[in-house]
Amino acid sequence: MRHASFTATSLILYLFLFLLRRGTLTTGEITPLRRGFYAGVCPEAEQIVRETMRRAMTKEARSGASVMRLQFHDCFVNGCDGSLLLDDTPTMIGEKLALSNINSLRSFEVIDEVKEALEKACPGVVSCADIIIMAARDAVVLSGGPNWEVKLGRKDSLSASQEASDNIMPSPRSNATFLINLFHKFNLSITDLVALSGSHSIGMGRCFSIVFRLYNQFGTGRPDPHMDPRFRFKLNRLCPESGDGNITGRLDATQTKFDNQYFKDLRMQRGFLNSDQTLFSGDARTMAVVKRYSIDQNAFFADFVEGMVKLGDLQIDQPVEIRRNCRVVNNAPREEIGEALASFMLEA
Repeated sequence: MRHASFTATSLILYLFLFLLRRGTLTTGEITPLRRGFYAGVCPEAEQIVRETMRRAMTKEARSGASVMRLQFHDCFVNGCDGSLLLDDTPTMIGEKLALSNINSLRSFEVIDEVKEALEKACPGVVSCADIIIMAARDAVVLSGGPNWEVKLGRKDSLSASQEASDNIMPSPRSNATFLINLFHKFNLSITDLVALSGSHSIGMGRCFSIVFRLYNQFGTGRPDPHMDPRFRFKLNRLCPESGDGNITGRLDATQTKFDNQYFKDLRMQRGFLNSDQTLFSGDARTMAVVKRYSIDQNAFFADFVEGMVKLGDLQIDQPVEIRRNCRVVNNAPREEIGEALASFMLEA
């Protein structure tokens, strides 16, 4: 009986240590965010992220805009928790297949490269959620935009939800009123909305997202009237009605430089997406902010930084961990636990 009791106790202890080693024991508390969070435990973390982003953008300039978009798409869905990065599993359909993300979000491999470098330098320390925040900031800086100190200390979710993303992420067809109300739910102001939309100062958009504007705006059978005719002619050639929806066009006239050209384009009715042009053409409140940014780049930069910090503050109370691989949670699959149990029983 004593041997049986010892074996059972040892088994429980073994499983506890096994799961702890796998990183599955987590809590739901929200860690306070602060600047310099990794200074004492991984002082080179931010430099590693910056240099990895520099190499990625040298290889492909568009990756900067792609990585920057990840912050918005991650943080709006259950907070900034890295859930966007999780691949699907047999029991979970994640956010990568959500309507606003599928065939649209890209450069996940850049995050993988950053994570791999950080795991070599500081294993198990830097979360994937924080990598998104740092990499998004660096994408802006390396594109000529403002620099700022990011608050860090987030941890990674244990799950993701396509449904949650579909229920919250806006469509490129969205109008200003919808966007204002959506941002208000997150305590983000009209100024935050317009400033953060300025992230489209860099990057490309798909024809799929604008075909309706060109040929059947809101079911009228006509193009969007808030579009410069010469600009529409260029887009008609780029995006024929029955053409390839994955062809891409520039979101503004200087698509690799982070500047205020985006707002100048909106004033000239040359916004690529409906959700962009509506900020100038669809509401007087957002129009006023667009006008200000089009003539004052410093004001845009300052408000953009404030908006990114506020966006990065979004968190919810949920079970979390620090993933070793941003695409999968640390939890051991059932079969792996079974193999560990079998191994233990053979050794006992």
